[in-house]
Amino acid sequence: MKRRTFYTELAYILGLIVLAFSAALMEASDLGVSMIVAPAYLLHLKLSQAFAFFTFGMAEYTLQAALLIVMVMVLGRFRLYYLFSFITAVLYGLLLDGSMAIVALLGVSGMAGRITCFTAGVICCAVGVSLLFHTYIAPEVYELFVKEIAARYGRNINRVKTAYDCISCLIAVGMSFAFFGLGHFEGVKIGTVLCALVNGALIGFFSGAFEGKFEFKDATKLRKYFE
Repeated sequence: MKRRTFYTELAYILGLIVLAFSAALMEASDLGVSMIVAPAYLLHLKLSQAFAFFTFGMAEYTLQAALLIVMVMVLGRFRLYYLFSFITAVLYGLLLDGSMAIVALLGVSGMAGRITCFTAGVICCAVGVSLLFHTYIAPEVYELFVKEIAARYGRNINRVKTAYDCISCLIAVGMSFAFFGLGHFEGVKIGTVLCALVNGALIGFFSGAFEGKFEFKDATKLRKYFE
């Protein structure tokens, strides 16, 4: 069966939108945010106590700027398009704050509603990351970090993603204890652990599904500026 064309630029736009909604949905479920955004969420919860203007989105691109610096140090190299990852992080942060406002209108309540919201968030997270893995445009620093490390050391990208997610989850637990007291889990809950365990496999599943039905092609000639 002939595969349909899916433009990589569209994958970038849709990936960011879906990923932002996934974080908002999981936050609204109160079952734990994803391990990807858990450290930023905890940073937001802590700093917003003193600075009310400090949003979840702001915490995202602040933390991603720090991760970008770490990535450059680990790889021992810097490429100009890495900076676009920070621009992507800012765009994502704005989309996240907008998504939070929209999801808040849903008025999620009751365990059934929370579980539904959480499940939708986990699926959206995997779909969003899968789309971003199929674009040449620099993704969020989280995804860029995984792609660059996997490529540099010749590792399977889905396995690297799973390892990164689990490490992020552990860091978030440490932040929760440090900020809110030993044994106090804020933002990092059972849902966070479940997401950390299945996210890599789900990303692999959706990536395979996309590649089976679509042929990813560039609509523009901008790829050379991101290589």
